[in-house]
Amino acid sequence: VLSVDGQNDPVLLGAIASFSALTFSSAPWQGPLGIVGVGQDEKGELILNPTTDQKEKSSLDLIVAGTAQRVVMIEAEGKQVKEEIADSAIDFAMKGNGKLIDFIVDMGKEAGKDKVAFKPTENKALEKEVSSFVSKDLSTIFEKNGDCLDYLSTIKETAINHFQDDDPKEIDKIIEKLFKKAIKKRLLKGIRPDGRKTDEVRPISVEIGLLPRTHGSSLFKRGKTHVLNIATLGPLSLGQTIESAEGEEEKRYIHHYSMPPFTVGEAGFMRGPGRREIGHGALAEKALLPVIPSEEDFPYAILLVSEVMSSDGSTSMASVCSSSLSLMDAGVPISDAVAGIAIGIVTDKKGDKEEYQLLTDIAGIEDFNGEMDFKVAGTDKGITAIQLDVKNKGLTSQMVTETLAAAKKARGEILSVMNKAIDKSRKNLSQWAPKVDVITVDKEKIGEIIGPGGRMIKQISKETDCEINVEDDGKVSIIGHDRESIKKALDWIEGLVREVEPGEVFEGTVERIESFGAFVNILPNRDGLVHISNMASGYVKDPRDVVSIGDKVKVKVIKVDERDRVNLTMVLDDNDSSGENSQNKSSSKKTDSGKERSNSHGRKKLKKTAEFDRFSHFRKR
Repeated sequence: VLSVDGQNDPVLLGAIASFSALTFSSAPWQGPLGIVGVGQDEKGELILNPTTDQKEKSSLDLIVAGTAQRVVMIEAEGKQVKEEIADSAIDFAMKGNGKLIDFIVDMGKEAGKDKVAFKPTENKALEKEVSSFVSKDLSTIFEKNGDCLDYLSTIKETAINHFQDDDPKEIDKIIEKLFKKAIKKRLLKGIRPDGRKTDEVRPISVEIGLLPRTHGSSLFKRGKTHVLNIATLGPLSLGQTIESAEGEEEKRYIHHYSMPPFTVGEAGFMRGPGRREIGHGALAEKALLPVIPSEEDFPYAILLVSEVMSSDGSTSMASVCSSSLSLMDAGVPISDAVAGIAIGIVTDKKGDKEEYQLLTDIAGIEDFNGEMDFKVAGTDKGITAIQLDVKNKGLTSQMVTETLAAAKKARGEILSVMNKAIDKSRKNLSQWAPKVDVITVDKEKIGEIIGPGGRMIKQISKETDCEINVEDDGKVSIIGHDRESIKKALDWIEGLVREVEPGEVFEGTVERIESFGAFVNILPNRDGLVHISNMASGYVKDPRDVVSIGDKVKVKVIKVDERDRVNLTMVLDDNDSSGENSQNKSSSKKTDSGKERSNSHGRKKLKKTAEFDRFSHFRKR
């Protein structure tokens, strides 16, 4: 990719360039193919190759590769799209692919090279000998108790020992071909290795909350495929920032998928995620995305980890089911439960007629020996994700329609089992999950929260034991382990950024006393001056006769001048004394010195000294 305009998908152009290059080259292949994207406009009409702006408004984002008659690849995400709409969109894409192929073929006539002749080498004689040697064992392999793949390994070992003069790899390849032919013949008749009906889902069992210290967990079992999912919640600051040619993206919902070698009985190396793990994780993530609550409704970063414990096919769709259950167990308010299923197919062409058999919930042996892996995830309302890959020349429109119908039926059965375990998200988050509150402040007030050199935000964080994150747009996240700490931090921050209006009444603390009056703290980091003339309704000689440092007094804002200085008064009328418009409504409190101060009038109860008597006498006069 050399240039990206931010509107047209480079993935499609890259694939078209690849198809074109293969068509023009001398390399033998069965193309060309076309690839198009499909979306919907605001009226629900289908759009070919929608732009980025159009995709944001669309409930469907579909990519289809193939010809005008066959589909070979599908990638789709939808906002609970009905099967009928998805089916129509795939047909719409096939027509677009036909036009694109015509264009590539026309260009190939002008610029293309002659194709190199290619014919695969086959040892017909050896194949006949090996077939004769193993035919009896292969014919009875499905009738034996246990895993037929174990018996297949025994057959291979015996044959390799018998044909010692021939290449063991060639013997293995021939037996695999014969086995695939045998199992395909049975599958076309509707006979499956595990005895299930063609539309039958393997036995399902569900456990939730099995890990006591995590925020949410579930174990989803479907046949021999078992997937454990763990949900972890964190502050939005722990979201993942992704930079690409199309710009920067921040993800707050992330899904990781892991399938170690032991899940299929192998002792392989434990490396980082490979292509397959990344792809499966992305598919499961995409399937859940439409039901994840918005950042405004649920201000958390969400990490899901799907750990495959045992694999016998369709682990990605089991990860979808386990993820949905884990989110509900964690108390994440997802809109609907999501389940996934994989549908397979076997085909056989006899003359002009093509026979095929769909297989619901394919097991590993059926996936390996079949011709399709058509994964569909969704809710009871519609489809959220599709992924298709094939090993044949593609699916007809009828095959696609029937597959979507089979997937819908199976998905309903799976959801009914999941709903018996948990049918909606828990009302409360786990006690181990962090608590988060988010407020938005004026961007001009961000400096008040942070303070010089970050001192203020550090002080808030230290004294409340909360994490404070401030974004450039004024969004402030407060993360703590209990609601009381969060409320303390929230009140502190709101006090820092709120505007003081004349007429407001506060209960403040005397911070400093001068000869001309007293400075009273009314909000965090905000003091106001009570001038000596506003300390009482009569004459006051010395402010210290009325207040002491640390006293709690009720004051009213008289004025906020052009320099944002606050002028206060302690002389309140009856309405002010009622405390209805006061920030603090407590009736009576004690200062650190133990002197009781009345909040009804905001004045200090003076000790009966000679000075007190003179002051009282003056007031009486």
